[in-house]
Amino acid sequence: MNVEKLIIVIDFLLAHKMVFSVLIISLVLLVRHFSVKRIRGDIAFLTEDQRKWISRTKNGSFSFIVIILFILWKSEINEFALSVTAIAVAIVVASKEIILCFTGSIQRASSRSFRIGDWIEVGTLCGEVIEHNMMATVIQEIDLHHGQYNYTGKTATLPNSMFFTYPVKNLNFMKRYVYHKFSICVRDFVNLYPTLPDLLEKIDTHCEDFIEVARRYNGVIEKHAGVDLPGSEPHIHIASTSTGEQKVYYGIFCPTEKASHLEQLIRQDFMEMYEKTFPKIED
Repeated sequence: MNVEKLIIVIDFLLAHKMVFSVLIISLVLLVRHFSVKRIRGDIAFLTEDQRKWISRTKNGSFSFIVIILFILWKSEINEFALSVTAIAVAIVVASKEIILCFTGSIQRASSRSFRIGDWIEVGTLCGEVIEHNMMATVIQEIDLHHGQYNYTGKTATLPNSMFFTYPVKNLNFMKRYVYHKFSICVRDFVNLYPTLPDLLEKIDTHCEDFIEVARRYNGVIEKHAGVDLPGSEPHIHIASTSTGEQKVYYGIFCPTEKASHLEQLIRQDFMEMYEKTFPKIED
């Protein structure tokens, strides 16, 4: 008797595919909601593993819905495909952006250019990847262009079609250490070279707590990239601008979270040394 009822229910659902589709979608979305909620837990900030599992859950549920609906509506889809053959070109043109997003997702997956948790730069946008799916990639924006390396609090959604328009730069190694560069402009044209040894000595003092780790990490990056990268030792060079000022360029390899603070300390050292070495003559 129970088997007969089950057959009747199945026949009813197959006869009313729209109702069956709504039930399938509702059930999958409900399971996804509770799964994501369980993965997220009660913590305020998600870990990389949690973000990965949330993304996998969402992508898996989406793929499951698409496959089941395709199987369920296969005959209708075939009839529809035959009926729109004459306007296929128009449909392709109209859905160009959607197709590019899908193919961009395939290109990202096949090239393994980044994964959740990586820092990437696409065009003028930089950030940490927090989610990606077949249509778009979501990043938590980071202020890299101003040398701060801090989260801005903004979330950017990038359509996957952008991966065909802009190069994708993986900046993942910058999460721990970064080649931090900045410059100081000197208006008066004076001989700064005698001050360089003392300035480098002060930089070494600021970097002594992490310099050994920096050397090892720099070696790991070089081995992974297969190229000879700038060394972990701090360096200074001086150049002139077109208007006659001098510019002192600094480069340090340091922990990302300390870069901004170290820059302020080095600027302070330079200004104190400059004031002491080249005192202003009062009129």
